[in-house]
Amino acid sequence: MRLLQRWKLNLNQFFIFGIILFFLTMVLKFISLDYDPDNQNCDLSSEYCKNIYYQDLKLLASGRKNCSRIIIGDPDEVRKTQIDNLIVRNRRVLATDRDYLQLTKDCANFKKLKKYVMFSLSKEERNYPIAYSMVIHDDIEMFERLLRSIYMPQNIYCIHVDLKSSRTFLEAVKAIASCFPNVFLSSKRESVVYATWSRVQADLYCMEDLLNSNVDWKYLINTCGTDFPLKTNAEIVRALKLLNGKNNLESEKPPAYKKRRWEYHFDIKDHPVQTHIKKNLPPSNIPIFAGNAYVVLTRDFVKALFENPTAKNLMEWANDTYSPDEYLWATLHRLLEMPGSVPNHIKYDLSDLNSLARLVKWDELGGDMEHGAPYPGCTGKNRRQESLHSYYL
Repeated sequence: MRLLQRWKLNLNQFFIFGIILFFLTMVLKFISLDYDPDNQNCDLSSEYCKNIYYQDLKLLASGRKNCSRIIIGDPDEVRKTQIDNLIVRNRRVLATDRDYLQLTKDCANFKKLKKYVMFSLSKEERNYPIAYSMVIHDDIEMFERLLRSIYMPQNIYCIHVDLKSSRTFLEAVKAIASCFPNVFLSSKRESVVYATWSRVQADLYCMEDLLNSNVDWKYLINTCGTDFPLKTNAEIVRALKLLNGKNNLESEKPPAYKKRRWEYHFDIKDHPVQTHIKKNLPPSNIPIFAGNAYVVLTRDFVKALFENPTAKNLMEWANDTYSPDEYLWATLHRLLEMPGSVPNHIKYDLSDLNSLARLVKWDELGGDMEHGAPYPGCTGKNRRQESLHSYYL
């Protein structure tokens, strides 16, 4: 009898132990599902997932540099950053095309070494893919740094490499792209000449390829090789949703000095050369608006570029003008027949300072804001007349 009681007690203990073991197994399974990079199933609303994510990337949750203070010209923050940059510059060598060709022989190791995020960070981002058109010609490390900073597995990236680029640069870009299923080179390439139609054509090649992809992207953002984002992918997605199906780009009445850019025919050599030949008025006498090359466009707008007769006629008319990228998108955005557009009334004008696509600080405009300057002067390096050229949303 006592033996039977002991056997029942052992059975009960074994049963309880089994329940506890089952419970612990389910908890561990639930936790592992919460962070599953292979299945792109991680949601950073989970503290556990968030901690594992930062541990995996070996990044601090907050960086040392205060970008907001740098942008407004805070002297202490700028000085501290310049010192940090000098220290870093003295201890590292820039990677070459051949370095990337070597690194990408093992894609898994390359992505781990460069800390690419290989899973969607939230359901909101996963369900809102973005298309990128990236027009580049040199500086492989800067390109790879840009790609890494904007890369998300749900997005899609088309890269246009200039026909004038070196063979090793092209091969290095191909090698990087080959490590990702959603990064590809444009099916056609253009020899891009500054301030000519070729700059527009490079984007059009990527736009067409992106439309033909199997990703149902919502908006297109175009970049150049020297861009860098100021917002996270999650912040960009939220900003795009707030546009509610509208495009966002600089578009305003052009100053008088810019009008010669489309009033005369330009010959294209190593650079655009103005002739004395006056052009006809734009098709249907469309009013021309000024803007810049960088835009945030809806998928339907991009599709209409290849289907809408008015858009196609305007693009054909513009291909012998000076810097058509700085007025074409701005003008098409004011045609009511184009998806996501706004009326051409002055009330809908949007300056470069207020558009979402880019923050561009022009060196000549920087100064003392108390005396009327739109922003402080630059503290970094100037590229042409631009001192800071980054997209943000």
